[in-house]
Amino acid sequence: MSLKGARERRVRTGGIELCVAELGDPGRPTVVLVHGYPDSKEVWSQVAVQLAERRGFHVVLYDVRGHGRSTAPRPLRGGFTLAKLTDDFLAVADAVSPDRPVHLVGHDWGSVQSWEFVTVARTRGRIASFTSMSGPSLDHFGHWIDARVKRPTPRRVGQLLGQGAKSWYVYLLHTPALPELAWRGPLGRQWPKLLQRAEKLPAGDYPTSSLPSDAAHGAWLYRDNVRARLRRPRPDAYSHVPVQLITPQGDAFLSERLYDDLERWAPRLTRRTLPAKHWIPRSRPDQLVSWIDEFVTGVEKGRTATAPDVRHTDRFHGQLVLVTGAGSGIGRATALRFAQSGARVVAVDRDSGSAARTAESAVLAGAPAAWAETVDVADEQAMEKLAERVHREHGVVDVLVNNAGIGLSGSFFTTTSADWRRVLDVNLWGVIHGCRLFGARMLERGQGGHIVNIASAAAYQPSRALPAYGTSKAAVLMLSESLRAELASRDIGVTAICPGFIDTGITSAARFTGVDEDEERRLRERAAMLYGKRNYPPEKVAEAILDAVVHDRAVVPVTPEARSMHLLSRFAPRVLRRIARVQPRL
Repeated sequence: MSLKGARERRVRTGGIELCVAELGDPGRPTVVLVHGYPDSKEVWSQVAVQLAERRGFHVVLYDVRGHGRSTAPRPLRGGFTLAKLTDDFLAVADAVSPDRPVHLVGHDWGSVQSWEFVTVARTRGRIASFTSMSGPSLDHFGHWIDARVKRPTPRRVGQLLGQGAKSWYVYLLHTPALPELAWRGPLGRQWPKLLQRAEKLPAGDYPTSSLPSDAAHGAWLYRDNVRARLRRPRPDAYSHVPVQLITPQGDAFLSERLYDDLERWAPRLTRRTLPAKHWIPRSRPDQLVSWIDEFVTGVEKGRTATAPDVRHTDRFHGQLVLVTGAGSGIGRATALRFAQSGARVVAVDRDSGSAARTAESAVLAGAPAAWAETVDVADEQAMEKLAERVHREHGVVDVLVNNAGIGLSGSFFTTTSADWRRVLDVNLWGVIHGCRLFGARMLERGQGGHIVNIASAAAYQPSRALPAYGTSKAAVLMLSESLRAELASRDIGVTAICPGFIDTGITSAARFTGVDEDEERRLRERAAMLYGKRNYPPEKVAEAILDAVVHDRAVVPVTPEARSMHLLSRFAPRVLRRIARVQPRL
């Protein structure tokens, strides 16, 4: 995706010319995108086009002085100070939106300089909001360092050393002539491939051919500002606009700890996190567009409050989460927990009334939107139609939870072929259908995602009473491990959740083979009573699911007995085999 069709103009300021591109209706709210180092404005191409064409904003991008098609100051030394970069921004803002404040979005050095814009007095009234990603204020950074040097603790010293190691490139950029020689030579030629491999970016040409000169000129951004500002950070660097902070959790250059005290400097702060690396304008454009749209629209409507202080809101707010078997038990608890974190929820169940009730409760719990869908996960054609409908109406699912399942207990020899087919159709094939249909769209989008498959402690704990159920869950566990290996290079995580005895409604609908109806009814009631006495609620499983997605865990046993059996399966399997011989008494 390129900026083809954008309207270009030249803006003169301080003896240089800035190349400015515009998309969308100038009568709509203006969003100004500021690029980082060593990029040009084209790094924003996917974000800009979506904000203009799909979200209806007036989008403005400009090449920072000395980058892209903007001219460079002469001499270079002293030509890239934050004061001069602020002059450039005000010239652009006055040219593209003279009568209304603009919404500012910055990445990397675009964010560093934008922090200057939103904390100096002369820009007051020209900026409506600021979305920052992967670039701290140098003033805030200076105070952060100061606090750790003057009031050291083991934890603070560790943070300081950790960020010091991440900042290795800053030291190199201060060396005379060497960065320019490298960028105009082998580094400039190899950078697109290095970046593609390191950041897992889609294949293709680097957004701009001016990279060598952009990077050489941009070294002065560091030389003109970093040391001077870190030594003498401004004491009054408070933001005069609402701020949205988007933090990629895998950023190789910046520690998340840099932003621990940011509420001090930006009281109207909304936090977001992404499981991604540094270059999120290229790797996660869809999610950025969604968050920028929501934040800017909220500010335009006078809603400047920060996001609710609910655990994981920063990670899941606005994301699309689909949960199967969401009508009750673990599925319902999981759907509601994601809703509390601000996710949009698709509640899927074979019982339409149960699905509808979960969707209604999800909205009350905090979901921006929730929808109910009715489907039998064992029905491949129905699942294909569901996937197509969800993709068409709501977009690509960010988190998929394959939870739907049924219980079956009884001897192997009293379990009929029909029993085997039904439990495998739901417990295994339902998971396969979900992974294949929704996972394929995640893969096609190329912007990451996560798949959660609900297995069971029975997946690794053999039992003479659960041959079919245990087999189905063991298959789900192996499927999850194998799929995780395949999708790892595409930033799509896969987790197998293995609960133990959870107080859900699965026992009330479980089948018991080899007994008559009366005995089966008694066994169900007895199992339900025992699970109730165990009193381990599905809400705890739901919390484990969200934690597993946030931390990208592979296998998560839930409940003490599940964790104990998992350890035995690894270190004392013979003990598990002996336990498996015990006939459960119901």
